[in-house]
Amino acid sequence: MTKSANTRIIATSVLVRVLGQGRSLTAVLPPAMAHLPARDQAFTQTLCYGVLRWLPRLDYLAQKILHKPLRARDRDLYALLLLGLYQLTELGIPSHAALSETVNAAESLGKPWAKKMLNATLRAYLRNETALQTQVTAHETAHTAHPQWLLDAIRNSWPDHWPQIITANNSHPPLSLRINRLQNNRKNYLQELKRNDIKAWPIPHTESGVILEQPCQVATLPGFLKGQVSVQDGAGQRAAPLLALTPGQRVLDACAAPGGKTSHILELEPQLETLIALDLDATRLERLNSNLKRLQLKAEVIQGNALQPDTWWDGIPFDRILLDAPCSGSGVIRRHPDIKALRRESDILPLATLQKRLLSALWPLLAPGGMLLYCTCSILPIENEQQIREFLLTHPDGQERPLDVPWGLLQTAGRQLLTGMEELDGFYYACLEKR
Repeated sequence: MTKSANTRIIATSVLVRVLGQGRSLTAVLPPAMAHLPARDQAFTQTLCYGVLRWLPRLDYLAQKILHKPLRARDRDLYALLLLGLYQLTELGIPSHAALSETVNAAESLGKPWAKKMLNATLRAYLRNETALQTQVTAHETAHTAHPQWLLDAIRNSWPDHWPQIITANNSHPPLSLRINRLQNNRKNYLQELKRNDIKAWPIPHTESGVILEQPCQVATLPGFLKGQVSVQDGAGQRAAPLLALTPGQRVLDACAAPGGKTSHILELEPQLETLIALDLDATRLERLNSNLKRLQLKAEVIQGNALQPDTWWDGIPFDRILLDAPCSGSGVIRRHPDIKALRRESDILPLATLQKRLLSALWPLLAPGGMLLYCTCSILPIENEQQIREFLLTHPDGQERPLDVPWGLLQTAGRQLLTGMEELDGFYYACLEKR
């Protein structure tokens, strides 16, 4: 088996686990390609992310050119077909190379009989490419590469902005960094990047944010292994400063893992009395602890359920609570394109219910005069401003603290960043004060 065939086999196995078993790309891709050299890892990642980014379009094309539907036990062949179509439509790989490598990979799957079918199907696409692409343009789901329910939700929520959001969702996100201000500053780090021939520029409205012109292996970045820098989108970097941190405060990061905002809090205010980083997921907490260790930061890390404070809370109120609530992820589709395959319309209402329960469960933990920052990586109002408006109606001891910032769209409660604004992810923020 050639190296290129090997990358396609690994990509096929990853796609089968995402599309057939509902696993997240973040969970299954890294271990699947861990043994590959860096160059092959990059190509495998490109294949997996690319297929999932364009999945609604590739699905549409596959159904058009398949002679008959594949059996459920041949999910691997369907994933291989999607890989072939992605290479032909988006990657610019010479058609003969994409065709031969994809077809030959069927043998490595133990299904040599499928080579003829794959060859005929992909050649059918090439023969009818112009007509098929015309049909794609006329088909809303295929053209936008978004499931219909998600497209409708975005368009209904943001009638003036939805085309830009769709374009951003289908784009490759930049690699964004946050400089650890306890070890370095942005000016010095940008100079260090320049000395290493890495082009970068500051992220507006952040103190320590940097965007790289070209993504790279983060472990190779200057000072990364020593904790000088972390990977974090500029939208995520805008959360911690909104907490208005001061020395001596007790702070709770309620859904903390994998710890990007936890570490940012500690970098902004190292003289807190306490920072509790709480999360229910033990595996994700391992990542949080690893990040804290690399950054040389310390927090009180607790595995616990934010909905059940009695099981972990010591009864001492918090001055600040950060609730980065579980959500649809509709603002980070460009970073997690598997959301298009894994998220369902039926997920949204249960998520909104969970957010409501989390707000109500954590509110009693906040000291009078304290502040809770609610944020999501969603662009759907039901998870954002509607959530906060309803909370304020049912909690008379709460009031909104308007965000005096020059970015985002002002909502009836809180502020909304839409995906692609200032090259950022989609994020929502609202500050609630206890009277």
